[in-house]
Amino acid sequence: MILPIYLYGESVLRKKAEEIPQNTPEIKAMIDDMFATMYQASGVGLAGPQVGKSLRIFVVDTAPFVKDNDDDEFTEEEKNELMSFKRVFINPVILEEKGESWKFNEGCLSIPKIREDVLRPSEVKIQYLDEDFLPHTEVFKGIIARVIQHEYDHLEGILFTDRISPFKRKLLQGKLNDISKGLITPDYKFKIPKK
Repeated sequence: MILPIYLYGESVLRKKAEEIPQNTPEIKAMIDDMFATMYQASGVGLAGPQVGKSLRIFVVDTAPFVKDNDDDEFTEEEKNELMSFKRVFINPVILEEKGESWKFNEGCLSIPKIREDVLRPSEVKIQYLDEDFLPHTEVFKGIIARVIQHEYDHLEGILFTDRISPFKRKLLQGKLNDISKGLITPDYKFKIPKK
C-alpha cells in the first residue's frame, strides 16, 4: 500500500522516534508499505516519521543512484555496491561517524523540490536489527553512509535543512513555509501539516 509522505511542518518529523518492540506483528506489512511508498516517490530512503509513524525504522535502496546516473560518477565497484544495497534498519544506533567530511547535494521526500549541499563524515558504524529482528553491527562508507545518516537523522527529529548554514536556511525559509502551507507539492501521495 502506498502511504502518504508527511511534508515539512508536520510535527511527527520533529519528534524523536520510539523503539519498536520485537513482538510487533504489523512491522512486516509496514516495511512492505514503506518500500512501495519510497519506490513510487522515486526515493532512495524513507524513515518511519516520514509516513507518520514515530518509530525507529528506515528502509534504504541505493540502486536509483546508478539507474538515474548516466555519467561516470561511480566506479564499477561502487555501482555494483549501490545496485545491490537494499536494507531495513530497525532500532538503529549510530556508534561512530568518522572519516573526511564531504559535501553532497541532498534532497528529501518530506521537503520536495529543495536540494542543498550537506557536509557529513564519510563513514558510519551502525548497530541495528533487520526485518527478522536479527542484530547487526556494520560499517558503511560513501553514498551508502550518507543515506544512512540522512535517514537516521529523521529518527532524531532532524531534517537535512538543519545541517546547512543559517544563511542558506534563511534563504530557503519562504520555500519551506510554502511546503508547509501546501503551496509546493510533490508528484507523489503526500500529507500537508494540519493547521
